[in-house]
Amino acid sequence: MIPWLDAHTPFPDVSEALTIDAPGLLAAGADLSPRRLLLAYQHGIFPWFSEGQPILWWSTDPRMVLYTDDFKVSDSLKKTLRRIERSRTGDGRWQVRFDSDFEGVMRACAAPRKDGPGTWISEEIIDGYTGLHAMGHAHSSEVWFEGELVGGAYGVCIGRMFYGESMFARVSDASKVALAYLVAFLRSHGVRMVDCQQETGHLASLGAAPIPRSVFLQHLRTAIREPAIGPWEVVAPLPSPPPSS
Repeated sequence: MIPWLDAHTPFPDVSEALTIDAPGLLAAGADLSPRRLLLAYQHGIFPWFSEGQPILWWSTDPRMVLYTDDFKVSDSLKKTLRRIERSRTGDGRWQVRFDSDFEGVMRACAAPRKDGPGTWISEEIIDGYTGLHAMGHAHSSEVWFEGELVGGAYGVCIGRMFYGESMFARVSDASKVALAYLVAFLRSHGVRMVDCQQETGHLASLGAAPIPRSVFLQHLRTAIREPAIGPWEVVAPLPSPPPSS
């Protein structure tokens, strides 16, 4: 059995998470207020549940993480990034922004996908994370084409620790572009790790890998005590090519 939390119940220690049936499930209940969410992330805990379920809190072991130095950029993505960077600093048809439409990114991530229904991101989730955004702890990386939001990613940042939440793409590779710019920015500010929570083949293809929860928590405890990042300004995701002779 997992404990039921009310508004004032603290989280149990993550060592109490289930190891069978629903590995990583820690507790249920409470709320999705910015305060509760911030407390969860500070302890390596995240919410994840389906429509009709109570709020479920998880701390998976192993933990899927992306070390920013290990982010994989395929040759085809490199070509796309260079094309977008030329446009971003040139004709402006393509733009990459941080935090200009955080809620819009969340709603796009929540929308039905080509191969299925919408995600678990409910209005309650959107309210909680937009509250974190207002506090300066949640951020979005956004890809725009001719004034339209076509791709993005969002997550939570505490100190020098970033917790990835979701991505979306309305044109090919737009979510990967948003992630590439986000990783470049985080790396430039000394963020070594992005929490990816759960293992998927897509994340593995981008360089993420599972690590023991104990290693993840050890890194987290140090990273969240670092000064907050700022300002959130876009940096090029690839080194500038050498000038042609």
